Amino acid sequence: MLPDKTKEKIEFEFEEIESLFELYKKELFDLKEKPSLFELTAFAGILHSFYNGIEKILLIIANDIDKKTPTDSEWHKSLLLQMTKKNETRNAVLSEEIKDQLLDYLGFRHFFRHSYSFHLEWEEMEDLVKTIREVWEKFKEKILAFMEA
Repeated sequence: MLPDKTKEKIEFEFEEIESLFELYKKELFDLKEKPSLFELTAFAGILHSFYNGIEKILLIIANDIDKKTPTDSEWHKSLLLQMTKKNETRNAVLSEEIKDQLLDYLGFRHFFRHSYSFHLEWEEMEDLVKTIREVWEKFKEKILAFMEA
């Protein structure tokens, strides 16, 4: 059973991600044509925010439950890997499938942070945008199961 404080922190991040979807639902879920560069930049910001929220949840678990977070130069990726492995205090939090999907969002976030927005290409973002809700639901389901274990 998770400490109440940990649950509260995770639930807060759930609410933030749900707010992200609610605020941008028309843009995210009613896409009819290839987005303009301006719209691509907005989508990139949404993808960036989405993965930030995912990572915050994983960091809460790493800090509060595992009592350790990765410190290597690829700590973002190491954090995902840490969450797929059982340890002495908990079972695996994420499946390999979800980890692999989240690695795509992590990779995009890295690109977005270190690139100019005019380099964005819809072909590189389309799957991430179109599957964001599905990935979120799978992730959330795993986290809720972890919280109830």
